Amino acid sequence: MLLSLLWKSLLAFCFSAFGASSFVINTTVALDYGTFTGLQDDDAGIIYFRGIPYADPPVNDLRWRAPVFPPSNYLGDVSAAEFGNVCIETATSTVPSGASEDCLFINVNIPVGTNSDDKLPVLIYIHGGGFQSGSSIGFPPNALFQSSAKPFIYTSLQYRLGQFGFLGGSQLKANGALNAGLLDQRAALRWLQKYISHFGGDSGRVTIWGESAGAGSTMFQVVANGGDTEGLFVAAMGDSPSMTFMPAYDSEYIEGIFTDFVADAGCDKDEDVLACLREADVNDLAAAGNDVLVSKPTTIFSFAPILDGTFISKRAVEAFQDGTLAPIPLFYGSNTNEGAHWSANIPAPWANTTSSNATEDTVYFFLQGQYSTLTNETFIKALELYPLTDYNNSYDLQGQQMYGEMRYICTAVLINKAAKRSAFQYRYDNPHLGSNHGADLEALFPSSSSSEANADDLALFEAMREYWTSFATGGTPVAREAPEWSGTGDPRMLLHPGGIHLENITDALSARCDFWHGLKEEIKI
Repeated sequence: MLLSLLWKSLLAFCFSAFGASSFVINTTVALDYGTFTGLQDDDAGIIYFRGIPYADPPVNDLRWRAPVFPPSNYLGDVSAAEFGNVCIETATSTVPSGASEDCLFINVNIPVGTNSDDKLPVLIYIHGGGFQSGSSIGFPPNALFQSSAKPFIYTSLQYRLGQFGFLGGSQLKANGALNAGLLDQRAALRWLQKYISHFGGDSGRVTIWGESAGAGSTMFQVVANGGDTEGLFVAAMGDSPSMTFMPAYDSEYIEGIFTDFVADAGCDKDEDVLACLREADVNDLAAAGNDVLVSKPTTIFSFAPILDGTFISKRAVEAFQDGTLAPIPLFYGSNTNEGAHWSANIPAPWANTTSSNATEDTVYFFLQGQYSTLTNETFIKALELYPLTDYNNSYDLQGQQMYGEMRYICTAVLINKAAKRSAFQYRYDNPHLGSNHGADLEALFPSSSSSEANADDLALFEAMREYWTSFATGGTPVAREAPEWSGTGDPRMLLHPGGIHLENITDALSARCDFWHGLKEEIKI
């Protein structure tokens, strides 16, 4: 590696001396709105550029408006050695240190020795957190870079969350932007088109990737604008794509949240409500969003993407069923136990299936809390597909399976089934370390808990990183000493320690997924 880097540096010097434009990129990159100096880690072989603004801070009059891209002010010399502030999460009554409305940052990670004309493929990661929490911190590319057979550039972004990114209502439609958080993501993708070449990247080979709400984000980007990518990305990946409850922006449900939020923020007496909100103290807005969460004790996610009629003109199920999606390669999957433990975090005992007093009604109220238009009549029909005896007579296990499939597992099935190009689907199943929601991230972004992994786990993790990165660099997942993937979405790849292999999606799972997706109008998915 060291000799390779020295050779690249020597070549860059020679080319520069003789007037050639090619050069090795160092820790300082000049853009038209500022010069950014990152941090080089020779041990990891990575140059990190962190906290680069990709749009103007969405504060004051820019609240609930489309992001202003590119940044309109010249920033001068900027240190990009540390991450920027994270976006404000919804479940907080005050803005904590390190969080801010000024949070629209992108991080760029390049291999040491990258040449200015290398035109490396680009992978951009969108974090999860239910569209109400999370940040780009904690998803380092080190293991991905080490496992990849080909070099690439890894980037990650932040977007407005909760009440700042996903407030709805007809007043906001008339004087602002709906789904501002998704528009932030789109702006970051435009940033890549305009600037990634300065880092040695190829703007024509961008793959979007995310987990949970981040995977849901990539799903929405695939169907947004009627499936028009605007040339911003050429492939999409998603780990546990989230099928959110998506009422219309002017529905009673969304208008009710808007009214409650305005009142909680102290702006309900103002003639110009939005002017009041845009002038309000940010801590009041944080507290108002948290109050909305508290007022819905059976609901996990109160703020999420909505049907806005413009950027998102069709809900996900309809878009995938009628083919309104980008004709690009897709790579989506889920974990075996996606529905585990969600209900346990619900404060309302009548919707918490872990309660010793749980009944069939508890399961219904849990599901209705997430999809408020689900009727009891429909739920009774669903029970026929999920007989209690199949779950050891446990209402908790029954509710877990229903929620895990309707929100995550069946979403991956739907996306891959609808693909117009190649489709690659997986199921992560790890009995040793667990297969709950988010468990697969341990393979892709190893942490200290990876010390519990045995040899089979580590071999699985390596194969997964090779699969993921080869899709980003070449459009097809390939791993050494692991099976060849089907590009049809079914069969899907079972990612199991000591036994990676293709498996067919069962008729029973297909029937359950068809049931949930047949409810697209009722439960607004």
